Amino acid sequence: MDNVRYALKEDQIEQAAQSLETASAEEIIKWAVQNFGNRLAIGCSLGAEDMVIMDIAVKIKPDVPFLFLDTDFHFADTLELLEKAKRKYGANIIALKSEYTPEEQAKKFGPQLFFTEPNLCCTLRKVMPLKSALLNYEAWITGIRREQAPTRRNAKVVEQDKVFGLIKVNPLVRWTHQDVWDYIKRNSVPYNRLHDMGYPSIGCAPCTQPVKPGQDPRSGRWAGTGKTECGLHSEKDIAKLT
Repeated sequence: MDNVRYALKEDQIEQAAQSLETASAEEIIKWAVQNFGNRLAIGCSLGAEDMVIMDIAVKIKPDVPFLFLDTDFHFADTLELLEKAKRKYGANIIALKSEYTPEEQAKKFGPQLFFTEPNLCCTLRKVMPLKSALLNYEAWITGIRREQAPTRRNAKVVEQDKVFGLIKVNPLVRWTHQDVWDYIKRNSVPYNRLHDMGYPSIGCAPCTQPVKPGQDPRSGRWAGTGKTECGLHSEKDIAKLT
């Protein structure tokens, strides 16, 4: 990605990151809309953070596209929330799918790839579909927070996305877990009911487990595999396909 031409120069990105470091999520999203307009998309896994961003963003730009990775392995509760979000916000939610159906994937790469090679499974069902979709945009908004994981500790409000080759905007990067849930409760934002059942971080059903109080909130993701990221926010996790 060294040869990528970003929509803003490196010094402009750094200046924006510094000036927006203490800005509200609403101000950051407004900045992104003003700078990228229809070349802006929002990544949306329907997690608590993404629902906060949806609640804010649709009031600023009602037609902004939300890119939802339909992996074919979601919990029923996640798909139920998807329909609730459509009804409540009328959001422009675009479902992205892998080029392989689950059956085709199993035939080509082996059954239960999410257990045998989770990195490859995430690449096929998440990274590649999103990479293709993001070719149409100059910037995208994500719900990552520094508090979530060591791999996100140095995330900036605005930064170069060296995984996908565009600008990444992180409006909630400074927020705490409590900030997220205070906003959800205060604004009656719909959320995945699995959050009330011990699932602080929710991915695909085969790869997500509930966690006990006091455990790392992301310890239920790919438990026992040593994997910590799906690859959307970490260059190291992207599997090389041949």
